[in-house]
Amino acid sequence: MVEAALRRDSRGSREIWSRHLWPLWLGAGFLAIVWFGPLPARAGGSFASHMVMHMTVVAIAAPLISIGIARAVPDLANRITPGFAIFASFAEFVVVWGWHTPVPHDLARTETIAFTAEQASFLVAGVLVWLSALGPTGEGRLKARAAGVVGLLVTSMHMTLLGALLLLSPRTLYACAELCAPAATMTPLGDQQAGGVIMLIVGGAAYLIGGLVCLASILNAPSRTAP
Repeated sequence: MVEAALRRDSRGSREIWSRHLWPLWLGAGFLAIVWFGPLPARAGGSFASHMVMHMTVVAIAAPLISIGIARAVPDLANRITPGFAIFASFAEFVVVWGWHTPVPHDLARTETIAFTAEQASFLVAGVLVWLSALGPTGEGRLKARAAGVVGLLVTSMHMTLLGALLLLSPRTLYACAELCAPAATMTPLGDQQAGGVIMLIVGGAAYLIGGLVCLASILNAPSRTAP
C-alpha cells in the first residue's frame, strides 16, 4: 500500500516535471545544439554564424529557460523587484553592446576563453531580462512584471539599433572580418550585413513580441480576477 502510494507520487512528480518544465529542457536542448554543433567552428570565420549563435542563446534558449525557472521555483521568481528588472535590462545592454565593440568581439572570435565568457554572459543576461518579465506572477507583482516588460521593449529597441548599424555600415567594423577567412561564401562586409539582418529580424522581433505578449497579460489581469 505504501509502495503503491510512493509509485503514484513518483509518477505525479514526473508528470509535473514533464508537463510544466519542458521549456527548461527545450531551452537546454537549443543551447546544446548551438554550443556543441557545427556553429562554433564556423563562428570564428563568419560574423553571421556568430550572430546566429548569439540570437539562439538570447532570443530562443533564454526565454524558454526563464519560463522553466519561473515554473520550477515560483517563489524565487516572485521575489523579483522593479529595481532588479531595471538592473537586468541595463546589464543586457552592457553585455550586448560591450561584446559587439571591436576589441572584445575580435577576441571572442579568436580566443576560446573570450568566446566562452561571451556566450555565458549572453545567456545570463538574457535569462535575467526574460525572467524579469515572465517570472513575477503573484498578487501585487504587476509593477515588477511591468518593469520587466519595459526591459524587453528597451532591449528590442537597442538590438534593432545595433542590427541597423551592422547592416548599414559602409565598411567592416571588426579586424577579424579581414583576418579570419569567412566561413560563408560572401565578402566580409556582406557577412557583417547578414549578421545585422539576423539581429534585426530575430533579436528585435523576439524581444518586441515577448514584451507585447507580457504587456497584454498585464492589461488583461484585472478582467481575469474580476468576479
